[in-house]
Amino acid sequence: MRLVLASNNAKKLAELRALLHRVDVEIVAQADLGIAEADEPHASFVENALAKARAAAGAARGAAVADDSGLCVRALGGAPGVVSAHYAGEIAPQPGEDREARRARQDAANNALLLERLAGCADRHAHFASTIVALRAADDPEPLIAVGRWPGEVLAAPRGAGGFGYDPLMFIPELGRTVAELDAATKNANSHRARAAAQLRSLLRGVWGLAGA
Repeated sequence: MRLVLASNNAKKLAELRALLHRVDVEIVAQADLGIAEADEPHASFVENALAKARAAAGAARGAAVADDSGLCVRALGGAPGVVSAHYAGEIAPQPGEDREARRARQDAANNALLLERLAGCADRHAHFASTIVALRAADDPEPLIAVGRWPGEVLAAPRGAGGFGYDPLMFIPELGRTVAELDAATKNANSHRARAAAQLRSLLRGVWGLAGA
């Protein structure tokens, strides 16, 4: 079964393909079908994921999957939350800059603002949250909804060169490393998206009847 991913984030596409490979689905990026990114105007992850999935499913006239995720910091009342991707405000593109280079500058600005707002704060508890929604069609009355959370602590300075977003700042105590210091296999076995994807795999098999482990 083909699922159109309602995102143009290449790293998210790679993660979801790895996490859902045991189910009989082919995940295709919406950009490959000429589908633009949808607005994310809502206050919750589930509402934004639904909006993105419905937009992609409608444009593709088929099934779609969307993930809305972010970092929730206890001392900041759950911020950055649903605005995690543009916490510092949306960075304007530079001439000749590709999407991934712009995203890297955006990540750096977001991380800098987070550290600024947590300066002097003793409570560094936070968690990554992921909500994944799958729809058989844009008007599917029974969307599949899976949720995963990954607790950790926000460091005072970044560590590691892997991952993306807030990964260099998010320290996972039980692993003794930041998310950016984890190899892909370890991250995909433990992350918030991995936990949500495990739920989604079960739903795809049990509700949609797809084959897979």
